[in-house]
Amino acid sequence: MSSESSVPAHRATANLTVTGAPAASTLGWASWAVFEWARNPYVILITIYVFAPYFSTQVVGDPVRGQALLGDANKYAGLMIALLAPLAGAIADRSGRRKPWIACFVVLMVPAMAALWFAMPAGEGMGVVPTLICIVVIAMCFEFGAVFHNAMLPHVAPATKIGFISGLAISLGNLAGLLLMVSVLYLLALPGTVDWAWVPSEAYFGIDQSRFEDARIVGPLTAIWLLLFGLPLLLFTPDGAAGVGIRSAVREGLSEVRATLRELPHYRNIATYLMARMIYNDGLVGILIFGGVYAAGIFGWGTVHMLLFGILMSAAAALGGYLGGWLDDRLGSKRTILVAVGGTSLLLCTGVSITPTEILFVIPYDASTTAPLWSAPYFNTLPELLYFCNGLGFAMFVTVAFASSRTMMARISPPTMTTQFFGLYALSGTATAFLGPWMVGAMTAAFASQRVGYASLLILFVVGFIGMLFVREERATSHRDRP
Repeated sequence: MSSESSVPAHRATANLTVTGAPAASTLGWASWAVFEWARNPYVILITIYVFAPYFSTQVVGDPVRGQALLGDANKYAGLMIALLAPLAGAIADRSGRRKPWIACFVVLMVPAMAALWFAMPAGEGMGVVPTLICIVVIAMCFEFGAVFHNAMLPHVAPATKIGFISGLAISLGNLAGLLLMVSVLYLLALPGTVDWAWVPSEAYFGIDQSRFEDARIVGPLTAIWLLLFGLPLLLFTPDGAAGVGIRSAVREGLSEVRATLRELPHYRNIATYLMARMIYNDGLVGILIFGGVYAAGIFGWGTVHMLLFGILMSAAAALGGYLGGWLDDRLGSKRTILVAVGGTSLLLCTGVSITPTEILFVIPYDASTTAPLWSAPYFNTLPELLYFCNGLGFAMFVTVAFASSRTMMARISPPTMTTQFFGLYALSGTATAFLGPWMVGAMTAAFASQRVGYASLLILFVVGFIGMLFVREERATSHRDRP
């Protein structure tokens, strides 16, 4: 009996990827997942909870103008990604190697992130424009890196674990953000602001809170984190075999993009998926961007509130990534996405029904005549607590949607064109990235209501949900795969 015939069929299948090739070792695919642990704190600490609010309110000095400038910066970064991501993916498919590209983007991101330390208020430091340039560079490199990182998934993950591994990566990313937020809160932000025995009396490492160093430090902190924990992927995750040279890859990549556009009718199912994902993804990104803004505006939450909120949201998101991977492997990616988008829609309706003076739109609440829930100065009214819990549900469903969306792309892409299609995947996540922020801003201004503006994201979820009903969870074939 041959050695191959002695291997049980289920074990042989378990060691193959969705492309039919041998899967990476546990160390290989685990190192792929750890890269999310390395890169995701940038999103949590810089984009959502710490640096972006600091930049808007302190560096710019005007929250409205600051939000507009950040919107413009992300718009220009999104435009460049939309134009170049499909081409970059096609080039990588022809060259066969993805890790050198990832390393290049990390090398560009690290100094730009570290430079955010010099973004200071009142015209000090490097000022508004250089800070915005750094933000654009980081955002572009982050998304381009995601194209190549995502495209490695179908080539390294065992087919029976691809949903789990994708969810694990998202969970690790959120756990890393959680760890760093707890550290910043305990060591740098809380000391000297509360009279709690377990909180240090002074910030660690000589951090001067009066100069906002507790917010500025997240730039160099996330840079060091990315550089350190990005190494396992580069050292232990197997890469594709070297293909053609870079010049040939560029030439053939351009031809490949043109050929893909000509063959769009053949990839109609993928196109339908990318269109649906583009719409509901704008809603998901809108939740991330405006969930904290809405809470800060409605409830008057400050920096410590937002850090506490972010810490628990990240913990819930980490759990959501794990549960989402479990559901994906059992229900399939399409059904899991429908559950996540539908759940997010319901939670959005619930979230906007809560204000300091009412619950579920119709139940009145008077904080002046109601005793606080506890003595701590954070989330001590019933509406705040309910919105806080609603936000935890948001974090779980949004994470599930992100993880299963990536797995869905891996499941339906042609095996020989995965990076190119993940380039289109990146395009679908950025081509209309302005839509959610534009819709929220326009509706807020039109109705002079933060609630109506935030609730308008429901339109994107409904349209995206309906679009997903027409998607089939089946792998496409390319001209390369045909006999």
